[in-house]
Amino acid sequence: MNQRPYTMDTLLGIMAKLRDPEVGCPWDQQQHWQSIVPYTIEETYELVDAINQAIESKDFSDVKLELGDVLFQVVFYAQFGQEQGDFNFAEVVDGICEKLIRRHPHVFTEQAFADEAAIKANWEAEKAKERASKSASKASVLDDVPMALPALSRAQKLQKRCANVGFDWPSVEPVIDKVKEELEEVQEAIASKQPQDVAEEIGDLLFSCVNLARACDFDAEDLLRQANQKFSNRFRGVEALAAESGKSIKQMSLEEMDALWDKVKENYKN
Repeated sequence: MNQRPYTMDTLLGIMAKLRDPEVGCPWDQQQHWQSIVPYTIEETYELVDAINQAIESKDFSDVKLELGDVLFQVVFYAQFGQEQGDFNFAEVVDGICEKLIRRHPHVFTEQAFADEAAIKANWEAEKAKERASKSASKASVLDDVPMALPALSRAQKLQKRCANVGFDWPSVEPVIDKVKEELEEVQEAIASKQPQDVAEEIGDLLFSCVNLARACDFDAEDLLRQANQKFSNRFRGVEALAAESGKSIKQMSLEEMDALWDKVKENYKN
């Protein structure tokens, strides 16, 4: 097992040995479907971070490593499936290959579509067939939108699923009106001093903001991630300017920090 380059078969062999009841690793032996889900989520976000950093730095070496960590998560689940006699890694590969070929007839067959819109319509039709085949008892188009998605992503996916059946705003203008309406309802709830009403109305406002992002062809999760990064960069700038003046931000008044914030913002514009 020390001969490189290693292959997919090597990785599968490593996984099997880690789970071996007699000679495996105690930690890996104790894992089950639910126990590694948090690691899967964490590894996925680490991959996203690595990709974002690589785009800026032009160094993708960390992306390669993080992709390996995500791949190992897939192998881990496939090992559970094999141990239970449900499926193995080869069947996982077979399933995704079949799905991709079927969803792209314009690439893998002679079938042609008039334009990109027709290609997208065919894609959605194939996905609808897949959803229908999973369970005939599931009547709603929202039934298989994962509960575990980040809230913004799930909101956008719920809205998109409804849009696919025609339940959507016709343009961006009424969405903007809806955001304004929801903001007014937040203000009214705050004035009423009812915490539960305030919480509900803020949730509605957030949901309408996701709709606005979608109406403008943006991904709400990406937009908030970018906003988080912008805020982090600017606040670090405030900390740096405070340090240059020989003071800690903990020693500053809000007015002083606001002045530094405005200075950082002006530097960003330049």
